[in-house]
Amino acid sequence: MPRSLTFDSHGVDCDAWHFPAAHDRLATDAGRPAVVMAHGFAGTKDCGLDSFGARLAEAGLDVLAFDYRGFGASAGEPRQVISLRGQIEDYRAALRTAARLPGVDPRRLVLWGVSLSGGTVLEVAAGRTDIAAIIALTPLVSGLATDRPAVSTPPTAEPAASLSTRTATTARLLLRAAEDKRAAAARRPRVMLPAVGRPDEVALLNLPGTYDDYLSIAGPTWRNEVSASIAFDAMGHRPRRFATALRCPALFQIADFDRCVPVGAAVKTAVEARAQIRHYPGDHFDVYPGKRLHEAVREHQAAFLTRTLRIS
Repeated sequence: MPRSLTFDSHGVDCDAWHFPAAHDRLATDAGRPAVVMAHGFAGTKDCGLDSFGARLAEAGLDVLAFDYRGFGASAGEPRQVISLRGQIEDYRAALRTAARLPGVDPRRLVLWGVSLSGGTVLEVAAGRTDIAAIIALTPLVSGLATDRPAVSTPPTAEPAASLSTRTATTARLLLRAAEDKRAAAARRPRVMLPAVGRPDEVALLNLPGTYDDYLSIAGPTWRNEVSASIAFDAMGHRPRRFATALRCPALFQIADFDRCVPVGAAVKTAVEARAQIRHYPGDHFDVYPGKRLHEAVREHQAAFLTRTLRIS
């Protein structure tokens, strides 16, 4: 079982779980490697990260899984506001904390990210020499999911919204995003929207099936609410530009039917990062606990890190 701890990130207490390594087979005289992980878009650590963290601890790594400021069990106001810059700062603060854990080698840190944070870890790692490896699971590396999937998307039980409905909901989404930008600039209460909704609802994610998929992994601290302006911020999000600045081995785990992130961009970024690429025949949420790809995904993560960090 993990133990709870908090760490400071620019004056905000971030809540974290520490999974101690189960053994010292990956340790050197300097200590054991440690993984730092956080969730993706609007996620909290109790949305399935415990299963990933526990498996890596079994493989001999300490793991620090944390909530961003303003989310989950972490402090910070305003709540539920996604700041891409703030989340990068939180990752860096978590790395400093992991480096100080008892028995950890501060020069062998691992960055783990999924979805939105799968791109964030690329920027955090760029140019650093203390990052020993990176895992990017179904990573968002280039804006919104406007690419076609790598292969044809399987049908879902939930029907897609009509073109006119999609156009109307998108227009309402962008209107709310603009209102939120103005509210932030004027230091007024932020404009909030559901993180995930049905195809005919105004939400940041409203593809067929994503509402039920997200709720199936939602933990007790998760709230279906985020600042609307992330709709604009995500459009300019381009962490793939940091791929060539990585100085460590990386594993990209790509769901070929992924409808939530651009699959083609993820593959190209992995090539640019000289990463190992693993493909999975599923959609974005199929990698989480209780889903059909989860066991394979976490076993491949453990195998990659064991191979990469093993001392010969």
